Amino acid sequence: MKLTIPLDEMTTVEKLQAIEEIWADLQRVPEELPSPGWHAAVLAAREHRVREGTSRFSDWDTAKARIRDKA
Repeated sequence: MKLTIPLDEMTTVEKLQAIEEIWADLQRVPEELPSPGWHAAVLAAREHRVREGTSRFSDWDTAKARIRDKA
């Protein structure tokens, strides 16, 4: 099926709404979402750091503040 979306006629807000609707639909059946191959390597590295005790953990409010400070 070829889908034609009038992107040139859509506002940025409309485009973001379309993305959100598509993502919400894809999430209805998460087991059908393919995971990129590199995810496995990233997860393995993170698990290794947790086992080694070198990972740092923050609550969400602290993490958000740290991210905002970097911007």
